[in-house]
Amino acid sequence: MKNFGEIAFTDKVKQEQVDHGSREAYAGMTARPAPEGLGEREAAFISLRDSFYMATVSETGWPYVQHRGGPHGFLKVLSPTRLGFADYRGNRQYVSVGNLKTDNRVSLFLMDYPNRARLKLLARSNVENAEDNPELASALAVEGTGKVERLFTLDIEAFDWNCPQFITPRFTEAELTSAFAPMVQELEYLKAENARLRDRLSHSSP
Repeated sequence: MKNFGEIAFTDKVKQEQVDHGSREAYAGMTARPAPEGLGEREAAFISLRDSFYMATVSETGWPYVQHRGGPHGFLKVLSPTRLGFADYRGNRQYVSVGNLKTDNRVSLFLMDYPNRARLKLLARSNVENAEDNPELASALAVEGTGKVERLFTLDIEAFDWNCPQFITPRFTEAELTSAFAPMVQELEYLKAENARLRDRLSHSSP
């Protein structure tokens, strides 16, 4: 595995950093020893995600970004250097699948909007039919999501955590429901108390 900057900071990128005064700071980033793989922090973060964005590049050089979603943990950590997920029937455009036949490099963004955190991954992807690898299909399948058609495995080459500065907090319906649960309970209690009070007052009137 490499440092993220070893891959992302090409010569032209480095020159931009020099021109804008940030090269010295990022040179230190790439000088650090590369991690051996994902750690506990990364594995825990990935296990809680219910979506991610994946970029591929077409045979004509155009980038394509696809949103992938599913139950929490549908993107699985198979080892410190490998991720995997099951692919189900969608709109049948197969843009990402087709792109990967020319160039197997992918870039992933995993977002935690409530906590303003973002994990970036660079990897090489392999795609195979689920019927050709039933053991992996069983490991990647998520109950209740339908028949698995393809299996994606991602061999990670580098990862990096991003600055949270411009991540706008957003919340899912489930997260809002959980956050507001104590308030809803309190309102229900107050409504019940109000009803009981009104009932006592009505019975005590002359």
